[in-house]
Amino acid sequence: MWGVVTRSRMKTKEEIVRNWLPRYTGLPLHAFQPHVLLTNFQSYLELFCTLTGAEIANPSANMPSASCEGITMINFGIGSPNAATIMDLLQAVPVRASLFLGKCGGLHESFALGDFILPVAAIRHEGTSDNYFPPEVPALPTFNLQRATAEIVQSKGCDYWAGTVLTTNRRVWEFDQHFKEYLGRVQAVAVDMECATLFTVGAYNQIANGALLLISDQPMIAEGIKTQESDRRVNLQFAERHIQIGIDTLQELERNASNIRKLRF
Repeated sequence: MWGVVTRSRMKTKEEIVRNWLPRYTGLPLHAFQPHVLLTNFQSYLELFCTLTGAEIANPSANMPSASCEGITMINFGIGSPNAATIMDLLQAVPVRASLFLGKCGGLHESFALGDFILPVAAIRHEGTSDNYFPPEVPALPTFNLQRATAEIVQSKGCDYWAGTVLTTNRRVWEFDQHFKEYLGRVQAVAVDMECATLFTVGAYNQIANGALLLISDQPMIAEGIKTQESDRRVNLQFAERHIQIGIDTLQELERNASNIRKLRF
C-alpha cells in the first residue's frame, strides 16, 4: 500500500507565502535579511557570495538565494511572472527595501554598454501587472530608494541615465521593425522584462523597491543585439561594479533609519 499524502490547509495569502518563500528560495524565513537584492542571473548571485563571503542556501532551489549581514540576494529568474511571484512571496518577511539589479537593452545611440539606467517609471507592456492594478495606474519605483541608489552611483565616480523603461513579456523582437518604431513613439530609454512588474507588485504589497539596470545590449541596431560572447564580456567588465553599488546602497539604507516609503520635502 502506498503512503498516504497528508494535506495542510492554507487559506490566507500570509499562510501561503510563508510556506512558499522558503520552498522557492531554499532559505528559512528567519534567515532573510531586511534588505533584499534581486537579480536574474546565477553569475550575479555567485559574485555576490564572492564579494560578501555569503553562501548559497540551496543551489538547486527554484530561486536560489544567499544572505550576508543585513542583505539577502535572490536570483528569481527571468520575466514578469517570476517578478510578480517573488514580490508576492517577500510579503512573508519584513523587507525594508528591495533593489533589482538587472540588465536592459539601451534604446538611444548615445548609450554605451556598461552604462547604468536608473528608471523613474516603467511602461506596463507585460500584462502580468494587470492582475494587481488597473492599466491606468503607473509603475513607479520608490523615490527615496532610487535617490539613494543615484547617490551611491555618483559616489563611485560613475554616472547614470534616467528615464522610462518599457517592460515587455516579448523576448524575441529585435527583428521586428514595427515594435522598434513603437519603442520610439513611447519614448522609452530602455527595454527590460521585469521592472514594471516589480514596481507594480511591490506597490501592491507595500514593499519599497527600486532598480538599477545595466545596459548589456543595443537592440535597435543589428550589431548591438546580445550574443553569448557579448554578454560574457559585459559581465566580466561591469557585473562586479553593478553588484557592489547595490550592496553599498542597501548598507547605506541600513545605516539610515528614515522611512524609505514616506516622502518629506
